[in-house]
Amino acid sequence: MQNSAARAYQQVGKQTVSPRVLEANLLSRAAGQLQRVRDEWDSAQGELFTALTYNRKLWTVFLGSVTGEESQLPKALRENIANLGLFVMKQTMSMQAEPAPQKLTVLININREIAAGLRAERA
Repeated sequence: MQNSAARAYQQVGKQTVSPRVLEANLLSRAAGQLQRVRDEWDSAQGELFTALTYNRKLWTVFLGSVTGEESQLPKALRENIANLGLFVMKQTMSMQAEPAPQKLTVLININREIAAGLRAERA
């Protein structure tokens, strides 16, 4: 069963965009969804679950990719990404258990910083 984040990843990947730019774009999209919920907390709380689910699925794909045997990333980088992914998962569970807009900030910042790093590597 394929999730929506993985499908989005694959569909966009079929275009001529490099994998790094694709990953950056997906992370930026997830950050934007989370940002909207945080900024419009009173009226957008109904979108919280959808935004968290998209972000979690995206990170699940990243975790699967970097921890798989076929990953060509250096071991230290794979471990760092895996640890960051586990933190994202824990933060997501915390947010679902006790929703608070300020808890979204760390998820938004992580996604944006990684996206910026992926784009910078291209330059």
